[in-house]
Amino acid sequence: MGLTKQYLRYAASAVFGVIGSQKANIAYVTLRGGERGRYVAVAACEHVFVWDIRKGEKVLILQGNKQEVTYLCPSPDGIHIAVGYEDGSIRIFSLLAGESNVTFNGHKAEVTVIKYDHLGARLVSGSKDTDVIVWDVVNECGLYRLKGHKDAITQALFLKTKNLLVTSSKDTFVKWWDLETQHCFKTMVGHCSEVWGLVLLSDEKRIISGTADSELRAWDINYLQEGKEMGEPQEKKTKGLLGHSEEPEGEVDENPEERILSCQKAGSILREGRNRVVSMATDLNSKILACHGTDSLLEVFRVLSDNEINRIMERKLKKAKKKAKQQAGEDEAEAVVDRSLQDEIQRISSIKASSKIRSFDCFLSPNGDLKVALLLQNNTVEVFVLKTAGKTSECTKTARLTIGGHRTDVRTLAFSSDNIAVLSASAETVKVWNRSTLQVIRTMACEYALCSLFVPGDRQIIIGTKNGKLQIFELSSGILLETVDAHEGALWSISLSPDQRGIVSGGADKMVKFWDFELVKDENSVQNSKRLTLNHKRTLQLDEDVLCVRYSPNQRLLAVSLLDCTVKLFYTDTLKFFLSLYGHKLPVLCLDISHDSALIATGSADRNVKIWGLDFGDCHRSLFAHDDSVMFLQFVQKTHLFFTAGKDKKIKQWDADKFEHIQTLEGHHREVWCLAVSPSGDHIVSSSHDKSLRLWERTREPIILEEEKEMQREAEFEESVGKGDEPVVPGETTGEAGLAGKKTIETIKAAERIMEALELYREESKKLEEHKTACEIAGKQLPPPTMSTILIAFGNISPSRYVLAVIRKVKSSELEESLLVLPFSYVPDLLTLFNEYIQNGLEVELICRCLFFLLRIHFGQITSNQMLLTVMDSLRTNTISKVKKIRDVLGFNMAGLQFLQREIESKEDVTFFADATDRFEDKKRKRKKRERAILAIA
Repeated sequence: MGLTKQYLRYAASAVFGVIGSQKANIAYVTLRGGERGRYVAVAACEHVFVWDIRKGEKVLILQGNKQEVTYLCPSPDGIHIAVGYEDGSIRIFSLLAGESNVTFNGHKAEVTVIKYDHLGARLVSGSKDTDVIVWDVVNECGLYRLKGHKDAITQALFLKTKNLLVTSSKDTFVKWWDLETQHCFKTMVGHCSEVWGLVLLSDEKRIISGTADSELRAWDINYLQEGKEMGEPQEKKTKGLLGHSEEPEGEVDENPEERILSCQKAGSILREGRNRVVSMATDLNSKILACHGTDSLLEVFRVLSDNEINRIMERKLKKAKKKAKQQAGEDEAEAVVDRSLQDEIQRISSIKASSKIRSFDCFLSPNGDLKVALLLQNNTVEVFVLKTAGKTSECTKTARLTIGGHRTDVRTLAFSSDNIAVLSASAETVKVWNRSTLQVIRTMACEYALCSLFVPGDRQIIIGTKNGKLQIFELSSGILLETVDAHEGALWSISLSPDQRGIVSGGADKMVKFWDFELVKDENSVQNSKRLTLNHKRTLQLDEDVLCVRYSPNQRLLAVSLLDCTVKLFYTDTLKFFLSLYGHKLPVLCLDISHDSALIATGSADRNVKIWGLDFGDCHRSLFAHDDSVMFLQFVQKTHLFFTAGKDKKIKQWDADKFEHIQTLEGHHREVWCLAVSPSGDHIVSSSHDKSLRLWERTREPIILEEEKEMQREAEFEESVGKGDEPVVPGETTGEAGLAGKKTIETIKAAERIMEALELYREESKKLEEHKTACEIAGKQLPPPTMSTILIAFGNISPSRYVLAVIRKVKSSELEESLLVLPFSYVPDLLTLFNEYIQNGLEVELICRCLFFLLRIHFGQITSNQMLLTVMDSLRTNTISKVKKIRDVLGFNMAGLQFLQREIESKEDVTFFADATDRFEDKKRKRKKRERAILAIA
């Protein structure tokens, strides 16, 4: 069946206008061995932008999929960055290639925190689903899930010296986890409100927590295992040995958590801010502590070393002795000085940003300068340098990234007539962008803009403001030509007349005003040149506030949307009333008329779009368009296709003739305020509450509506796959630890591929057995059976090798979940194949991982099956021997590499000293030459 009408797909082209999204944090990164402190990574909706602070340029874009970025964490080596998303997934990007090859799926809600350990081999992530998951970065798989918190996780930190993890949550608890046994051994309950931040100081012997009040609480950590005598088992240790009160001999410590560490409150530090802590962090060496609340103030503290604290205490003691001696006279007086928390953590300074701070990152340079990058709420990045080396701390602002975006939401957009320039206006500025390069051409200060257009010729623009004014700007010079007081209330809409000689404006003062373009003498110009102005010609008085006005393209009618939910049509020449379109339950916020003046489409706050005929005012169809208010509507030039934008974050395309929904453009993460369709219809630009502007391009790919609906149903099914309960592993109790992964559509597909491979293996094995039997009966060798086309496509490999190839292609992070979905009926065949692979030394590590996981989840069924006894016994023997062989090879290689390292280091030392000697001799020669020259002059 042929296509009766062909639609072309619009695809996302670019995201611009956003400097940094407020939902995620900011982080310093290094690119290709560049200097530290020059590049910052910020989230930009679903992407990650890396900015060069010095140049103010975007140098790298890490492309995301659909979900919004919620957390960023660079790796310790600076080569990778872990990115957490709104759907709970984590992707690890290479900063060298700008691509991601590793994806972790485990969380059911958005990721709230990600942290690497000091080696970069493990990753811990926390989420709003209250779970903490530890991931193996090297093996690209999940290790375990830690359950215990009752609210969103706010921080998670590895300890460098111990295999411990500390986490904080909005449930007011701080939990300590032993990663050897994967259980929580201590819960700190000393907080009365949500714990929003957590840092470790003083060689991990102190922990600072930030909560919903103005105090930073400090806790001293005593690692009690350090006091254990050599050779003494931990279980026999009593409280007396731990430095606490002695218990009767033979009694066991009733509190097992005290065997690892104990926490004792050391005091608190008062912040200047009175609201909750939003985030707190330290530099790499934990010498500087910084935190901020919901305001624009970042407070910076210095953590003193033991030597500095001792010097301070000596001075204090000297002063106290002197004071005591003066008070006691000649008698000897003893002075006692208590060591307080303020002696150990001192306030340096406070950094005042230009707007509310969303997040920050800092690092301390060797010369004592603290570089602080701030991500602000108003789509700005600011960089400060704080000198911490001297007695007085001096703070200077070194950079500010603002030109690439607006401070507030863009409320109006317009295309130039040549499709090249894009106008965007917000509450404080109007910007003109080059559509092809997405660079800002002009930035001009304006009042709160609500509507805009390009004047014919594209040399001037007109802005309608919230104060009822019309502002005219010259694009070539970027100056404001004139401000016209047009309306007393908000000026909601302006429309260019089809003859391009003037405009019409509608405002909240219940008036529609008609304006003509005129050229008048510019008094400020030296050359007596002329400038554009607006001349008020006519006024149409109405009974309700005007929300939207549009000319019909033949300039016969004027459509006016009113606050009483109706749309009234007037003759343009006489301003006589023609028709009233009523049917919407809430006010019509947007409308547009088709190019042939035959149809008018209206979008309302009641979420419906109605299509009317302009001949008689009859309603052709009412469409339920969006799940929230329809904010903007515009026809594509020379067609009856139109686009709508809604508060439900979506942009939709419709056919006004067939009343069909053609496609949905998803990408924005907040309400879509407006859009603009280019005169050619090849491009769309849209703006949203997420501060981003998005460009969409018309492609050559045709859309078939039935296929679109089928794809939409598939997408809904895929979204519902991972929303079920956690998988239950037989024989395992649902305690504090669980499997790290979760069931996704990818794991289900991987399990299906493994099952298909095993089915093929069974069929081919059965064919070979039948062939063998037939040969025995015939007493001669018969031709081999025909192989499966799949095996032929893979290069005539054996069925067992094909199964191995399928298992090898499963992503490491999805392997356990894929095996968990696999029915037990396939396990015996898999175990037989595993034995064959291990005997032949094929992928021993991968096969051992699969084998141990299958034994763990199917232990009961495997041990009770007598048929598998011989296979399991053979597996035990082969696995031990092969793994031992691999360990021997690894040990030999490690020893060889260490030997080579020592050899290289010794050679480099010799070379280094030789170079140093040469340089010293050269300096000596130059100095003697200089001295001889001075003597000669004298």
